[in-house]
Amino acid sequence: MTLDLEKTVVETAYARWAPIYDAVCGPVMVMGRRAAAEAARAVGGKILEVGVGTGLSFDDYDASTEITGIDMSEPMLEKARTKMASGRYPWVKNVMQMDAHQMTFPDATFDCVVAQFVITLVANPEQVLSECVRVVKPGGKIILVNHLYSEIGVAAAVERWAAKRTRKLGLRPEFPFARLQAWAQSNDKATLVERRKVAPFGIYTLVCFQRTEAALVA
Repeated sequence: MTLDLEKTVVETAYARWAPIYDAVCGPVMVMGRRAAAEAARAVGGKILEVGVGTGLSFDDYDASTEITGIDMSEPMLEKARTKMASGRYPWVKNVMQMDAHQMTFPDATFDCVVAQFVITLVANPEQVLSECVRVVKPGGKIILVNHLYSEIGVAAAVERWAAKRTRKLGLRPEFPFARLQAWAQSNDKATLVERRKVAPFGIYTLVCFQRTEAALVA
């Protein structure tokens, strides 16, 4: 397993990405993004987008949801706020700069947490996942979509080769599903409920956890 990405590396990389992010990454990530948003819409209610970035996902939600977004990159958030100001996305209530490792939201605030192309980039993925479980309501879902390490074959060899070369771009192509699975197995508040490849090419994987802790009785 390679070392986790440093926070400063990711922040610097995405400040550089901000002006061109929608044009470059929008078409590449569209199928994974839509799959995650569709799964979140099925839950409905208050949804937290971790790593909301420039607000690329805003079009994928509707009035059945209430979206709050967080991101570490202020340049990316500036793009998201410009989209909000257009009036096209009344379901997006707020976006703010926040570290997903230490969210300031109270426990059990959201019905669903979505992290698109994020969990492989944060400094401590397990800590972020635990924060996602904390802020989602009992029975709520945590939906991830990402490219995950192929682990075997030619694709795995290519990803290992690319790993060191893409770090300055804020990317980590060699992150394995096994790490997500191990976190869930060690966390008594989360259960893995879905893992599937996203059509049509299976480049991205959608992973869904559910908070299983029972609600406290008053």
